[in-house]
Amino acid sequence: MVIGFFVRAGLVVGAVYYSKKSGVWGTPEETEKIYNDIKETLRPHAKELEKKLPFEIPALPQTGEARFLVKHYYNEGVKKTFHFIEMLPCYTGQLLYKAKTEFDKFAQPPSPTAEK
Repeated sequence: MVIGFFVRAGLVVGAVYYSKKSGVWGTPEETEKIYNDIKETLRPHAKELEKKLPFEIPALPQTGEARFLVKHYYNEGVKKTFHFIEMLPCYTGQLLYKAKTEFDKFAQPPSPTAEK
């Protein structure tokens, strides 16, 4: 168990170190350059894979599109999280009401018609 933890921690530290060294956490221009390099590196492999697959693979998004999608889904996640936090008292009240109702049903003696 401890060895597994150290292995996982080492992988995370290695991934963070490598991503920092390659410039992922640098300026936006460095990150865009890395994205374009990865896209160009994967393009020949994608072409080879397209020939083998019976369906068409969609094109990789352009840098502006990817930036828009990341912002959009991040904002949607933040909105949904705050909506959940806003509704948490209501959800808790509903849960407590349902739990009380079920416990009240459980506390009632069985009706004579249910035995027949």
